[in-house]
Amino acid sequence: MKTLNSLLHDVLQLSPHLRCQVYFKASLTALSHAMEDLVLVGTDKPLVIANFQQERFYRQESRRYQRIAQRTDQVYILAVPESNFAAISDPYVTVPFDPNDSLAQEWHLIIIGQQYSACIVCQEYASPVDAASLDQARQFQGIWTFEREVSLHAARLLLERIVNDRPELADKVEIARQRYGLTLISSNQTVSDRVLEIDARLFTDRLVTYLQSNQYKQLKAYRTITKKERQERLINTISTAIRHSLNPEEIFQITVRELGEVFSPCRCLLYRYNAIDQPAPIEYEAVTDGLASLKGEIWSLAKHELFQVALAEDRAVAIADTTQDLGIRAYPELSAQLQRFMIRSFLVVPIRYQESWLGILELHHCGVEPLVWSDSDKALVEAIAAQVGVALIQAQAYKNLETLNRQLAALERTQSNLIAIVGHELRTPLSTIQVCLESLATEPDMPLEFQQSMLQTAIADSHRMRQLIQDFLTLSRLEGGWVNWHLEPISLQASLDLVLSSFTKHQSPKSLPQIILELPVDLPLVLADGEGVIEVITKLLDNACKFTNPEGTVTIRAQVLDVECDQHNTQMLEVVIADTGRGIEPSQLEAIFEVFYQEEGFLQRTIGGTGLGLAISRQIIQKLGGKIWAVSGGKNQGSEFHFTLPIAPPPA
Repeated sequence: MKTLNSLLHDVLQLSPHLRCQVYFKASLTALSHAMEDLVLVGTDKPLVIANFQQERFYRQESRRYQRIAQRTDQVYILAVPESNFAAISDPYVTVPFDPNDSLAQEWHLIIIGQQYSACIVCQEYASPVDAASLDQARQFQGIWTFEREVSLHAARLLLERIVNDRPELADKVEIARQRYGLTLISSNQTVSDRVLEIDARLFTDRLVTYLQSNQYKQLKAYRTITKKERQERLINTISTAIRHSLNPEEIFQITVRELGEVFSPCRCLLYRYNAIDQPAPIEYEAVTDGLASLKGEIWSLAKHELFQVALAEDRAVAIADTTQDLGIRAYPELSAQLQRFMIRSFLVVPIRYQESWLGILELHHCGVEPLVWSDSDKALVEAIAAQVGVALIQAQAYKNLETLNRQLAALERTQSNLIAIVGHELRTPLSTIQVCLESLATEPDMPLEFQQSMLQTAIADSHRMRQLIQDFLTLSRLEGGWVNWHLEPISLQASLDLVLSSFTKHQSPKSLPQIILELPVDLPLVLADGEGVIEVITKLLDNACKFTNPEGTVTIRAQVLDVECDQHNTQMLEVVIADTGRGIEPSQLEAIFEVFYQEEGFLQRTIGGTGLGLAISRQIIQKLGGKIWAVSGGKNQGSEFHFTLPIAPPPA
């Protein structure tokens, strides 16, 4: 069966009132499963037609469709064969078609019963580069509707294709046409004469189950992503400092500062160490405000005989509770020293290069409760210590150019390997998706509620990963200059209308603050890229609504500014998105636009989002020739985000 015209094209021709929407695969999967559940939990015996594009996608759902076939004798499945997908008629009809057929790029699900009807008719138009790992990021354009007439149109068209390819099914298809009212109807018969309303509550209940099931795993997976993200930022920052500096003091300062931010310990120390020489005063420290500083003190846990054996073997020393550790309690002086500086838990990591001692990294936890250091924490600090060790050798070998070049090459390899490892760990939530899908594929008798939980877990984790990775890719393309900008006169009012329409459609009105537009009537056009402007407005508006209570307000204003540029006056349009939310400390107004900004990352873990929105917005606005900045009086005083864009010149 080879057809040039797509089903979506034909349906839109027959129903011109329909408007296409963009769906990601995760969304279509949730919609399809909710529609299929109507068959599985209902008493009706509907017509079911599903186009899976490729056989491998059908195989993932084959057991589900075997259960559907037990409910109705009118089930048709279409796909491009890849292994043993052949034309059969039991327990349901399968229809293989040519890989060059337009159906190979389409996703369809049509269900028509006596009491309800629904259909998805979509065409794939955007796939990720790494399709194997980012399958859920595939994008489709099409329609999803309960309109019976649209479902009937789509069913007629697909049944015609099925009969053309498998003529022996003509009698079975004719039964379907008669049973479900697929024969042509008179034009003067109204839709209301032929439609029985679907109970939308049942459908929405199934979707809500997908969206709310297993929230704990979803949050846990996102926290894991955030932690790996912060660790990657640490690796990048320290590696960059090492690559661009031969000054050990600068490297030490950056290391203790970044380690202190990522692990949030009470104290981080880095000092030179030699097993023979006497300890020197502490020079490099990051310490929490209000806690006693060790800077200038003669201090070295590495010198104590309790830890020398482990450190000599290049192993980290991790103590979870200094008040209960029997080894520490055997040395009253050591115990008193730790109590004096309120050290409840600590991690000591040697900095060595080959057989040479170079220094020590220490992390101190001074909280009321003890802290158990995880293996991943120790591994990361050991990796940082290895990099610092390489940096010290690099600095010491600066006078020997040949030795220096070898050290720089080793450093580059170490950095690349570490970044590759951390980048791989960012994908760990995908293992949850794989486990869920494998469980569904191998356990056909799993209770329905467990299936729903598994599916929701996979969908939720894939959505989180898709959003995070999409922001990564967007920022990477912006920073790499790989975006082709299409500059044209753009209406700010039209862009706002599109954003607000999409924004309010996907948000609960009760959870949103009041959004107020205060735009001049004669607002000029701006010279910009339409998609870029919509991206910025969407992210800023989403940011404002997240940090503003539903009782608050978000106001969007605009005005024309005369700006001096290269000794010439030019006109810019300034857009302001102001909220009455939690506000920003004045000292952080510039830092919030940085990638992986720590305080914003903390807030994102409790509210949601990737934490890259402001960095992406700044990149876009700067590429379009404008500026972006934030204004706030501080905590609980609201925030204003301003950006400017060039005004389009009048037409010639």
